[in-house]
Amino acid sequence: MKALKIIIMILAISVALYEQVSAEKNVYIMVIAIAVFMFGMMQLSAKTPSKNQDKEDNDVD
Repeated sequence: MKALKIIIMILAISVALYEQVSAEKNVYIMVIAIAVFMFGMMQLSAKTPSKNQDKEDNDVD
C-alpha cells in the first residue's frame, strides 16, 4: 500500500511539473496534482513517530 501511495505521489508531481512547463497551463490540474501530493505526504508521515514522543512519555510519569 505504501508503494502504491508513493507511485501516485510521483505521478501527481510529474503531472504538475509537466503542466508548469507546457504552453497552455491548466491551473486546475496543477492544484489537483499538488493536493494529491500533499494528501499522500500526510498519509505517509502520519505513521512516523514524533521526536518528542519519548519526552512526552517521560513527563507523564
